[in-house]
Amino acid sequence: MRPNLTLIGMPGAGKSTVGVILAKDLAFGFVDTDILIQINRQKPLQRILDESGHLELRRIEEEEILKLNVEHQVIATGGSAVYSDRAMDHLRQISRIVFIDVEFEEISRRIRNFASRGIAKAPNQSFHELYLERQALYRRHADLRVDGNRLSQEELAAHIADLYRQGA
Repeated sequence: MRPNLTLIGMPGAGKSTVGVILAKDLAFGFVDTDILIQINRQKPLQRILDESGHLELRRIEEEEILKLNVEHQVIATGGSAVYSDRAMDHLRQISRIVFIDVEFEEISRRIRNFASRGIAKAPNQSFHELYLERQALYRRHADLRVDGNRLSQEELAAHIADLYRQGA
């Protein structure tokens, strides 16, 4: 069994929050690649976007993921990690990849700070267009898809932990 568990999905899907709960359930550590980027670049994601653009943020995200050499960790990725085949191949080698699938309406309800959240998208791209574009990528890279619409964060973490323990 691969020694880590990686969560992918849209911003607002619950990757970070569910990831922390899941790490506690599995007695794993927790890594948030967005936080790694902010620590290593000494600036928030939105500032990186404002200064350098969405493609540079995606490149930085790939770089940080490729540096991961961890075991017994829950890894929460930024929503755009799936644009990098290299990053996703690396994550697949070291972890099971779980797509937290949440409907667009629910994501829109959860995200209040769209303009300042540091979401890597093309300047003229709507959030809905971004959502549609990423769905195919999440499905392609995931070992497992879980429905993140109706369960509480604790229930979702418990469900993912059960699937992981069963080797799903």
